[in-house]
Amino acid sequence: MNKKQIADTLRDYKWMINEIQRQRKMLEEAGDGLTAQYGVEGSLPKPKGAPSDPVYREYLRREKKTKWVERLEQKVLFIQEYSKAITNEREKAVLECMLDGMSMIAISRHMGLSERHIFRIRDSIVDQMAEMAGMSGMSGKLFREKQCG
Repeated sequence: MNKKQIADTLRDYKWMINEIQRQRKMLEEAGDGLTAQYGVEGSLPKPKGAPSDPVYREYLRREKKTKWVERLEQKVLFIQEYSKAITNEREKAVLECMLDGMSMIAISRHMGLSERHIFRIRDSIVDQMAEMAGMSGMSGKLFREKQCG
């Protein structure tokens, strides 16, 4: 993940968590007839649904949705994994505020620091996460998965 992707994921973390929860619930509540098959059934040839078949179209929509949710999960897991790189107490406070969905302006007001200073702290957080991910060899893994998935 590059620094811009990390910053974007930090900004979007709260809604991603909420959306993952919502989508999981919706996919679980869906009828069993539209879920993916596993084992022997999963390897058997599938009948080709006509483009006008609403059940087949719904299956395709859910399959696409499942892959999208998996990409969101990978981004969230990246942030959760590499947030341990942040050891400075002030940076931890800013990170927690961001993960809770606060805007940079709200964080600035909350902490009594200038917006400019909060943005510098955010940039430091992003740099540290990117550096830790780079050292572990994981920096490109999520990006490659996103491009392939």
